[in-house]
Parts: sequence; structure tokens; C-alpha cells
Amino acid sequence: MSERAIAFVEEWVSENIHAAGYEPEGDAAQAAAFAAQFPIGSENCAICFSDVGSRTNYCVLGVDGLADLHFGAAIDAYQQVSRYRFLNGERFDNVTDWALEQFRGRYEEGKRPKRPITKDAIFHYIYGVLHDPVYREKYAQNLKREFPRIPFYSDFWKWVEWGAQLMALHIGYETVKPWKLKRVDVPDEKSINAKLSPKPSIKADKDNGIVVLDSETKLTGVPPEAWTYRLGNRSALEWILDQYKEKTPKDPTIRAKFNTYRFADHKEKVIDLLMRVTRVSVETMEIVEAMKSEKR
Repeated sequence: MSERAIAFVEEWVSENIHAAGYEPEGDAAQAAAFAAQFPIGSENCAICFSDVGSRTNYCVLGVDGLADLHFGAAIDAYQQVSRYRFLNGERFDNVTDWALEQFRGRYEEGKRPKRPITKDAIFHYIYGVLHDPVYREKYAQNLKREFPRIPFYSDFWKWVEWGAQLMALHIGYETVKPWKLKRVDVPDEKSINAKLSPKPSIKADKDNGIVVLDSETKLTGVPPEAWTYRLGNRSALEWILDQYKEKTPKDPTIRAKFNTYRFADHKEKVIDLLMRVTRVSVETMEIVEAMKSEKR
């Protein structure tokens, strides 16, 4: 082992394990981001969005942990802006006092507001606006060249409400009520006779609203709009299907020692997750469609 490699060896501490979105890069910059945005024992949320120069569809997603640099597409990078940042155990607000003054000056000056604008409200407003299809189309070229600029829409609290609903859906996707998809099981006699698990296929038939999981089970009744909620280069449902496929590692050592993943071990979890993400997708698109007709 080289001296450089030895310098990066650290003691294993299980309490330092973090949950993260997809595959976080393991470099020093990413470790620093962990400490600044999601230190152990803290609660935070962040908006992850396409970086400048993005080649796939503009992607925005609320997360409550660090996200992968290539979180929405392998060919693009993504940025992450958290609600708070942390330094030496102290929490700092990432929505500045200046920003709060700008929003209050725009919406409250000379008025008697029923409720005061807060920094949490501004954070949710931004999340709502970044999902606005009219905004994304109008400023598509700008979003490829620079950090997003946030306009002042006429009904501030409407966009706050939409942003809060979307963030709750996207961060809480594992706990939302499952959508009632119909499960169809037909025994695979060939696999049964061979004393094997059903052969996994894990593919989508979008036109007919079907997800085929293996040679024995499929889900039907997926609403067409569920496929239209996209994160980067594919729909949210397709991300799940792709991540749970059985894939043979190319490296022979890894293939021999660590190729232990079997879809059958996770099948029930995947079915539950597909039903929940179907609801997230449908309800997200309902909000996005409502945005189209909103006065700006």
C-alpha cells in the first residue's frame, strides 16, 4: 500500500454511516459536503437540481441527505442547495436576511399580510417555481448556462403551498399511501419444477400500464401520467426498475465474490415501492398541470 493510500485509511465507525441518494462520490469534497449539510444527528433538506451545461431534461428533486453528483443522469452533474448549513456544531440559515427583505418588500410592503413571509416559505416557493413547466420552458437556455434565477409570481402563497406539497411527496416517497395497482400472479411451472425463483425481467409496458417483474408476477393499472414524471433521463418508475435489475459485474473477482444480489430477495419491497412512487408521480403531475394555468 502506498504512503498516499495509507494517509486516507480511517477507523471504521458505524455511527458515521449516512443514507444518501443513489451513489455519492467518495472524494474529499463530498465528505466536506456531508459535514456542512448533513452532519450526524442533524435534520436538513435540500433542493438538488441540474448543473449548468445539462444535456438531459432539467431535473429538480427535494432530498433529506446528500445526493450523487450524477444523481439524475450519468452524463450530467447536479447541484445541491440545502435549507441550512452547519459549522462546528452550529446551524446557519442558507436563506439570507437579504432574500427575506426582498420577498417581504415585494409582497408585504404597504399591506397587512395575514401571515408573515418566512425563510421556510421562501424555500418552498423556490421549490415550487423550479417545477413550473412554463418557467422551465421560458428559461430553458438560461438554466443550461447559469444558476437558476427566481421570479416573483403574483400569488406567493400559492407557489409556497405547491412547493411544500411537492417536497413532502418527494422526500416522503417511502411513506405515502400506495397507489392501488393490480398484482397478477401466474405460477411459473418451469421454475417451480426446477426449484428456482421466478426468472426476473423487470420491464415496463407503458402503453398498456403494465410492469412485468418476473416470469410469475406483473402489476397492471399504472396510470399514463405516472410515466410522465421524469427525473433527468427517465421516469421515477423507470429509475426503480433499472436499479433493481440483476446485473452481472464485469470484473471477475467482484463477480466471483460479491455477486450476491437476487431480485427475488427484494421483490415484495419493490412492489410496495412501485405503488408508492406511482402515487408520488401522479400527484406531482397533478400539481404541475395546475401550475400551467396559474397567473404569473
